[in-house]
Amino acid sequence: MEIRNIAIIAHVDHGKTTLTDALMRQTGAAGEGTSMDSNDLERERGITIYAKNAAVEYKGTKINIVDTPGHADFGSEVERVLRSIDSVLLVVDAQEGPMPQTRFVLKKSLELGLKPMVIINKIDKPAANPAQAEEQVLELFLELGANDEQSNFPVIYAIGRQGIAKKKLDDDSKDLTPLLDAILEHVPSVDESLASKPLRMQPFNLGYDNFLGRLAVVRIYEGILKTGQSLFVKKPDGKSHVAKVIKIFSFKGLERIEIPEAQAGDIVLVAGLGDVYIGDTVGELETVEMLPTIAVDEPTIGLNFLVNNSPFAGREGKFVTTRQIRDRLEKELEINVGLKVDFSSAEAFRVYGRGELHIAILLENMRREGYELQVSEPQVIFHDNNGTKEEPYEEVIIDVPEEYQGSVIERLGKRKAILKDMKPGSGVVRMIFEGPTRGLLGFRSQFVLDTKGEGIFSSRFIEFRPYAGEIEKRPVGSMVSMAAGKALGFSLYNLQDRGALYIGAATEVYEGMIIGNTSKGDEMFANPTKGKQLTNMRASGSDEAIQLIPPFTLTIERGLEVMQGDEYLEVTPKSIRLRKQPGGRTR
Repeated sequence: MEIRNIAIIAHVDHGKTTLTDALMRQTGAAGEGTSMDSNDLERERGITIYAKNAAVEYKGTKINIVDTPGHADFGSEVERVLRSIDSVLLVVDAQEGPMPQTRFVLKKSLELGLKPMVIINKIDKPAANPAQAEEQVLELFLELGANDEQSNFPVIYAIGRQGIAKKKLDDDSKDLTPLLDAILEHVPSVDESLASKPLRMQPFNLGYDNFLGRLAVVRIYEGILKTGQSLFVKKPDGKSHVAKVIKIFSFKGLERIEIPEAQAGDIVLVAGLGDVYIGDTVGELETVEMLPTIAVDEPTIGLNFLVNNSPFAGREGKFVTTRQIRDRLEKELEINVGLKVDFSSAEAFRVYGRGELHIAILLENMRREGYELQVSEPQVIFHDNNGTKEEPYEEVIIDVPEEYQGSVIERLGKRKAILKDMKPGSGVVRMIFEGPTRGLLGFRSQFVLDTKGEGIFSSRFIEFRPYAGEIEKRPVGSMVSMAAGKALGFSLYNLQDRGALYIGAATEVYEGMIIGNTSKGDEMFANPTKGKQLTNMRASGSDEAIQLIPPFTLTIERGLEVMQGDEYLEVTPKSIRLRKQPGGRTR
């Protein structure tokens, strides 16, 4: 059977997962309601976090599809996937056009010599402009140094939600047949003569199974892989170990199907390779020639993971000890290649990630599994380049209604971001900034407030550049509880004028817990448990119903954004709290 290998790449929310789901349904590889975003967090947030494999059959050809994340924090997932496939489908929203992550994934694809196909998706949106989106994509190709062959890309127009694709905008189409035909026409098929060579393959993704141990998703470049075969797993440093293939799984839709053997060009899941990592070369000969190693982007932020020692510690979590947290982080390192952990300290583990969302997803998964811990404020990682202090910089693309552009430019200017380009549209302005990651930490929630939720903010890491100097940050301080007990409505009513509260009435609090922020920027100590002094006299007007403003509920991401250097974010299965670090002032 002929094999084609493709990856679907796009900016977050441009519709690649919806399109993949429709492809699987129409080729009979999956039933209604099946989705590539199988993880609970992915479904709740509407984003892809983990790269996933699927396969469909069309006209006697097997098409392996890898769905990739669109968020910059998971860029390391995308990069290694692109090494293992033969072409990419670049999905672009017909209204928004190319966005930061479009640029990132396309640049990586072009550098690897891949020839992308472009899908202009969501052409049914009211403000869709497919012609303009196509023009912007071509400009992006040329700007990123695409060669003549790459920039002469085929274009397909699609409505992923309805499962419709067209070669021309005015074509009449009822399904995705034009897209499937285009894949067979433009994606190179695997050379069948490669199957006669000695086996050589490379893992580009990892999984874990409680019974089979570590699993490797591999691309077979040469030869035939068979169950029971003894193989050599070679590391980039030249060391190798012998492993025996226990099981081989192929994909049909999202399902795994056990098969006895697989040939060159296929993408399969292998159990039994032992201590195998992404980028290792696996072959049947000890002298196997190394495939190019897969480099993973460096982390940009770091923070400490500690045992929770707050007054409410141990109330909700099943796993609360240092050893349990350490075991969980070691397990995460097996599959999360963008993460790094320093285990050298006995008190805290230093965890390094690609951004706040990358760390927040890990914390959210841990709390759902029953872990309880506390973390310190995220800080960017600095590099020393021949005596020059360097820090990570990001490109930010912001789409906002015209009336908010002044406040956004002012806010980002204070955070050392420089406006590089501005493109006015119909009532909406697109602004492109470049600035240090340090200045962007904590900006998203402020941005939502400044633009009343109407702005679109997206960013991507560019490179390390010289240190930008001191940055003026949030002008708010913390409101700290100086008593323990249940918060009372009367007390919160009097405190809500001083800033935004994080808690509502009847919330249990402890001394040192942060119950809100202060708009003046000064730290403030308050007693949220104080009730109204009762007398046997009724005063006119003072016994009316108390009206409380709904609290600014803390999520993990919000907590990581608003916390200060002398605070911890307490993460438990049912609660997210901010607190002052022990030993600091509490009143």
